Amino acid sequence: MSFRTFVDSSGVEWQAFDVVPRSEERRHYDRRGEEDEGAMFADRRDGDRRISVGASTAFQKVVAGGWLCFECEGERRRLSPIPDDWMRCSASQIERYCHSARVVRAAMTGRRH
Repeated sequence: MSFRTFVDSSGVEWQAFDVVPRSEERRHYDRRGEEDEGAMFADRRDGDRRISVGASTAFQKVVAGGWLCFECEGERRRLSPIPDDWMRCSASQIERYCHSARVVRAAMTGRRH
């Protein structure tokens, strides 16, 4: 994992780091597939009611390649695919990458902010 800090034009300090899942951490199958539709659940389901968010093949390929994570106090963003020049680009370019990244919800960690 590579790591970089920068201060944006608003004076906010950000940490940027790349996240690339190891091959053994990547899901190579849908663990909720048809093989899980056993008799135990047959009486509770009248069809597949799962909502797929980002489950497309294109999305899976992008995520498998990793993402660039930006964090500041109280906010986290992700940019995928990872720009090749993010470690050596100018402060203004890394800020543009940060502002183009998708804002994500903070994970439930049990910590209070």
